Amino acid sequence: MNAGATIEAPAAVARPHPEPRRATRWGSLALSLGALGVVYGDIGTSPLYTIQLIFSGDHPMAPSPLRVYGALSLIFWALALVVTLKYVLLILRVDNDGEGGIMALVALIERVVKSRRKTGLVIVGVLGASLFYGDGMLTPAISVVSAVSGLQVASPELASQIVPLSLAILVALFALQRFGTGAVGGLFGPVMVVWFLVLGALGLREVAGHPGIVRSLSPTYAVQFVADDPKLGFFALASVFLAVTGAEAIYADMGHFGRRAITHAWLGLALPCLFVNYMGQGALLLSRPETVSNPFFFLVPGGRTGQTAMVVLATVATVIASQAVISGAFSVTQQVIQLGFLPRMGIRHTSERIMGQIYIPAVNWLLCAAVVALVFTFRSPTGLANAYGIALSAIFATNTLLAFVVFRTLWRTPLKLVIPGALVFLFVELTFFAANLTKVLSGGWFPLVVGAIFFTILTTWHRGRVALGEAVREGRVPLRRYINRMIDEPPNRVPGTAVFLTTSLDTVPTALLNNAEHNGIVHDRVVLVNVRTLGVPHVPEAQRIAIKKLRLGFVAVAVTYGYQDEPDVVAALGQAQRQGLELDLDRTSYYVDHVTILPTGLARMAGWRKRLFALLHQNSTPVARSYHIPPDRVFEVGAYVEL
Repeated sequence: MNAGATIEAPAAVARPHPEPRRATRWGSLALSLGALGVVYGDIGTSPLYTIQLIFSGDHPMAPSPLRVYGALSLIFWALALVVTLKYVLLILRVDNDGEGGIMALVALIERVVKSRRKTGLVIVGVLGASLFYGDGMLTPAISVVSAVSGLQVASPELASQIVPLSLAILVALFALQRFGTGAVGGLFGPVMVVWFLVLGALGLREVAGHPGIVRSLSPTYAVQFVADDPKLGFFALASVFLAVTGAEAIYADMGHFGRRAITHAWLGLALPCLFVNYMGQGALLLSRPETVSNPFFFLVPGGRTGQTAMVVLATVATVIASQAVISGAFSVTQQVIQLGFLPRMGIRHTSERIMGQIYIPAVNWLLCAAVVALVFTFRSPTGLANAYGIALSAIFATNTLLAFVVFRTLWRTPLKLVIPGALVFLFVELTFFAANLTKVLSGGWFPLVVGAIFFTILTTWHRGRVALGEAVREGRVPLRRYINRMIDEPPNRVPGTAVFLTTSLDTVPTALLNNAEHNGIVHDRVVLVNVRTLGVPHVPEAQRIAIKKLRLGFVAVAVTYGYQDEPDVVAALGQAQRQGLELDLDRTSYYVDHVTILPTGLARMAGWRKRLFALLHQNSTPVARSYHIPPDRVFEVGAYVEL
């Protein structure tokens, strides 16, 4: 048998991903219900502030018939083009083994694009993921503050309590993350069904009294509005865009609910209820222009009692929307870590039954601190809206670019369809982006700064890992040569099994070399374990382990995971044991390298990037903890590497 340890691990694992619970009508209904709570929580709370900010934001305008009809027309066609056509009908078809989201697209690009364009496209995807964190900070702030601001309509004397009450709700929400969302997750769908039905009922009541408002569905009003005052129309687009914020969740949560359930929930309930409510607010503005300060809550009948009840329901709905965004931030972070763009960090699973429910303390409290700072700084929906929209419009454009590359590369869609389609959506989304750029100085700088910081961290870590791998491989001894030398010069062998984690099964781990040199021993059984992450969400257990027995008691084990799987070396070795590997897990020791980075080498990285990478590496979660290896059986062997 050859001494080399090269193992052919699958480059990708293709497996069908059926729609969850597709077989039964009740199962499909349950998934659609769940999608309403998780997928459409953010976009479903946009009526709280969108119309208000179009007419009374930083560029206020009197609600004349042309402006109201034009604004409603812009909202409807934004929902139709960006949300319905692009996300629901097109991009949901671009799945990575059933999963969606910006990092799923990045992983798919890495698999299917073979040309030099791949690096640039991956960078575009990483930029989109970086901007997502800015959105994750802004969504809870603007949603909850907008809901609680309804108190000012019901009881003007409570206006001073809006910020303290909003902060209390938000801090409590982040504090509860450590317990998981399983206990309340089942309520998300039913509550959001009530929310959407109430939205529709409120709007329908006003539309029934002013049926002419339905004419706003015509795109001619949007054109007339912008043509009548191009400058004011351009500024209005920044607020119109708020109506589609949250659409990225449609694609990101596809793996949880499936394309069919998400589509049915949108077309069957969310979209009609949303637009009927927008039309109702528009009709209210035309009949009572004085309600421009908060048309959503003035739409509610019943005086103070009805409006107070609506504040409670709106607050619950915005908490649900915020929870979905926070959970999304956890999921994106896990994917980014697995794909090699962030250092390892502590991830806790909050459910024994549902793999996707996780809690990342560092991300949670970073988001909490940022949200609190945002509420203290901007203090109102209008102020927060100035920071909202820039990051999302850029994310939309990155999704469009990457998805249409996949359409062309994977589906072989003709260029005559790909190019015009991509140009139409990019034109719409980049126009929204340009309109939102007018808010940079009044708050829009915030998500851009956050995105720039995360982009720097993600790209530095990825480049540093590549440079570290190259530096480590330069000094590695080929495994074949090492085993041959052991035949000629037998070392002192001691009983037991030693497991060495390694980045390559063709070379000798530094920990093994140092242990043999300083302690003068080699265990009777040496298991080399290489863990790698593929560009697919999940790797089936049956395809996870590859074992190769070498000479002199050496065994090479390749373990592959998907970017949504949780690496567990002990569990993987247990599976290898069941497949015939002779191993006593209770008497096994684990050896890992403890690498210290010295930013003084010749690696082709800027000096500040080297120092940043060294800092990130130093503060990352130890590999043993990340791979669930018992700490009392781990030996760390130190090594210095110059970059």
